[in-house]
Amino acid sequence: MYTNFSFNQSLPHEGYIPAKNAQLYYREIGHGLPIIILHGGPDFNHNYLLPDMDRLSTSFRLIYYDQRGRGKSESNVQPKDVSLESEIADIEILYKYFHLKTAAVLGHSWGGLLALEYALRYPQRLSHLILMNSAPVSHKDFIRFQQERRKKEASNLEKLKALSATTQYEMGDLETDAEYYRIHFQTTLRQPEHLEQVVNRLRVSFTAESVRKARVIENRLYDDTWVLSQYDLLPKLKRLNIPTLVIHGDYDFIPVVCAKHIARAIPGAQFILLKECGHFSYLECPEEVGRVIADFFDIRT
Repeated sequence: MYTNFSFNQSLPHEGYIPAKNAQLYYREIGHGLPIIILHGGPDFNHNYLLPDMDRLSTSFRLIYYDQRGRGKSESNVQPKDVSLESEIADIEILYKYFHLKTAAVLGHSWGGLLALEYALRYPQRLSHLILMNSAPVSHKDFIRFQQERRKKEASNLEKLKALSATTQYEMGDLETDAEYYRIHFQTTLRQPEHLEQVVNRLRVSFTAESVRKARVIENRLYDDTWVLSQYDLLPKLKRLNIPTLVIHGDYDFIPVVCAKHIARAIPGAQFILLKECGHFSYLECPEEVGRVIADFFDIRT
């Protein structure tokens, strides 16, 4: 029974996996059922999930990695070498490198969309699927997300627009970039200390040059997904037969209805709405997240 959700005292194992036109950085910690963790952004790296997500390593074998062109997987990667298809291929490389016939996949934010894209192509690879504060998975829901933000955060959006027009932001200045995300996540992280923790972790191992590169990569991935008017994973999700847990926060800036659409589309999916929790539920509500994930695996093992 998976009930121990405290920090693992063991040291992580780190390394690099060769991939086409890239070296994928990974970080592995814990023992038990393997869970591949897909970070969000998509212009971030895995560091913003630490150390809080490591609580799961007392019961699971966690495999983090930096998506190509970001974080410690940035070296020698050109933005033109990154696409939705290369992202899917990289997850498959992880499975093969670690000799995993099956594994659970946990996607946070943008990582939720990426997890579903992978699951639709390789459903036999996933033992379980956890979507934590998932990004929208259709063009329509992405537009809904934007419209909701305009209604609730008009002032913040004006600040973001002004900040993104500055030379410092365009050049990838790390302090300006941090201020951008401080405003961006302000309404979805109610505790000031949580906001500062997330902002301080977002660009670990980034430089001004790699920030600019990550933004180009982000735009390329948006062009492959949300920008397309016909982009819609929801009808396809009905064919998945994977034990699925959808976790969302009641004040996540991504509308709750977007997460409910995902849960309703996947047969048998569990939907959990956490109270007093925003977009970073693993940080804001760690005990609740631990119990929910524990119950999810107990029910299905």
